[in-house]
Amino acid sequence: MGQIPECILSFPEVVLPEDQIVFSQGQTCQHYIVVTSGRVRVFARSEAGKELILYRITPGEICILTTACLMGSSQYSAEAITETPVTARILSQTAFNDLLAESETFRHFIFNNFGLRLTNLMVQLEQISFESIEHRLAQYLQQVSQENSIIRITHQEVATEIGSAREVVSRGLKKLEKQGAIKLSRGQIEVLDISLLPDNRDQIA
Repeated sequence: MGQIPECILSFPEVVLPEDQIVFSQGQTCQHYIVVTSGRVRVFARSEAGKELILYRITPGEICILTTACLMGSSQYSAEAITETPVTARILSQTAFNDLLAESETFRHFIFNNFGLRLTNLMVQLEQISFESIEHRLAQYLQQVSQENSIIRITHQEVATEIGSAREVVSRGLKKLEKQGAIKLSRGQIEVLDISLLPDNRDQIA
């Protein structure tokens, strides 16, 4: 999403293993972490344990929750965990505030990223609220099948990715299978004909 400014790369590096908790809901934010390699998943969790993925952080991207928490002196309202091994630069709250006040390059990196990420998050919430499950499934399958038509994923994992219930996702996938767009097997979805996936103008019968 953007090149990491040199002023960030001068700070200490941390290495996190896969499946490492980065922050938890209710935790006070005391550091600012900028990912330089790897991927972090940020998600909300309901009292029943259901996850809603808010966004992922990859190199050149910021965590809007961490930014908001540091600037507003508030606690985290979601959780984050590494999906791969991660290396990152870590800034103290004081260092973050100093750079924000003194470095135009740092301010541009933070605020430009913040605006883009917030816009993407609003689009995602709009899709969850107003788009049919078939359209959300189609958009997800189109995105993840660009490199490989065979997607190794469970229905529950798809549900977590798009913010829905497993039962609803299973029904939607079966509709797509009946239309010939995909083929379902245990722990796997194969996209057979991407042109049969619905777009925003179509509805599945």
